[in-house]
Amino acid sequence: MKKILEGDELEQRARELGVDIQGELITQSSVGRHERASDYELQKRVIEAERSIRESRLWKLALISAIASVISAAAALLAVLSKWK
Repeated sequence: MKKILEGDELEQRARELGVDIQGELITQSSVGRHERASDYELQKRVIEAERSIRESRLWKLALISAIASVISAAAALLAVLSKWK
């Protein structure tokens, strides 16, 4: 199991993934946002970003596999048809 990141390591990983590291919106402030999200919130965001990347890769792999299956079926059909004639 992967180590749960904290502090600067967590912030660096979030930046690598392009995750927003700013905190929640503040409704009663002129600042507008907290300077940095809590470690807990950043961990959730990083985990979600990594999950999204992983799912995207798996989707591409599944698509390539489906295309290879169609090509294989077409080749088998051509082999059967050419033998039949």
